[in-house]
Amino acid sequence: MGGTTDDILDGVIAADGQRLDRALADVTGLSRERIKALLGDGRIALDGKTATQASLKPAAGTAFRIAVPAAIPAEAAAQDIPLTIVHEDKDLIVVDKPAGLVVHPAAGNLDGTLVNALLHHCHGQLSGIGGVARPGIVHRIDKDTSGLLVVAKNDAAHEGLARQFADHSIERAYFAVTSGHPVPAAGTVRGAIARSAANRKKMALVADGRGKHAVTHYRTLEPLDGAALVECRLETGRTHQVRVHLASIGHPLVGDPVYGRTPPRLRPLLQQLGFARQALHAAVLGFNHPVSGTALRFASPVPRDMQELLQELGSKVSIDHVGQEMRSG
Repeated sequence: MGGTTDDILDGVIAADGQRLDRALADVTGLSRERIKALLGDGRIALDGKTATQASLKPAAGTAFRIAVPAAIPAEAAAQDIPLTIVHEDKDLIVVDKPAGLVVHPAAGNLDGTLVNALLHHCHGQLSGIGGVARPGIVHRIDKDTSGLLVVAKNDAAHEGLARQFADHSIERAYFAVTSGHPVPAAGTVRGAIARSAANRKKMALVADGRGKHAVTHYRTLEPLDGAALVECRLETGRTHQVRVHLASIGHPLVGDPVYGRTPPRLRPLLQQLGFARQALHAAVLGFNHPVSGTALRFASPVPRDMQELLQELGSKVSIDHVGQEMRSG
């Protein structure tokens, strides 16, 4: 738990019968909401074991340890970082994010993020609803996932986009390269997703009612040598949804270091190509303009590193053909 920059708080529970969040707040001076957030991040241990439930009632004398992360700057700084702009108007901007770029500053990534680049490009004109550390950010894709992302320049655009994400009317389609061939070749994965109790850095499928409802529709576009090119369409948008859902049916993403083990026969190929990320690309993004109401739809071609991987796996489709598959799907 925590790293060298964490502030470590050690102590013991003072009284019996109190909820954990209240008991720790009384002893440490941290707010109950802060305690709950730290529990959610797996940063609190009782008698050496990670605790996650704020409602737990530990006995008096129970030892606790809290790893409070170092504070990060409240405001992100503008930085001149190249961006691929797909669309831009006075209300919003759509970017094609490369793999390896973090979306917004957080502990461990205080700068060099998409937000830092957008603040420079937009001269600070981004919506404030996401807070000073996440201006304009309505949704995210993982650091090592490439593809399309829409960012709001003002609060009206942010609110309008947020409503569409909430009612699941946003069109989102991904290209994924899976280990093995999904059976059936097309289908729907339904399963609630929540943070894993065993590893707080991972998400996991949980019983209905415990996590957030999640639905992914998939279809195989092309069987490959020990892998497959798969299109995934998101009915919902949960953290790591595609990665968790495909892993749950036994076909994790090639290169995914968290949710799947790369088959031994593919490891030399990934090393040869220098492919060190999950093979996932956010290829299509469609929504109604949050201010004008105009229908907008954008498609991003398969990035070069994924195309090289596909070719080495025996793919016969070109970038243009794959893009047409998504546009006509």
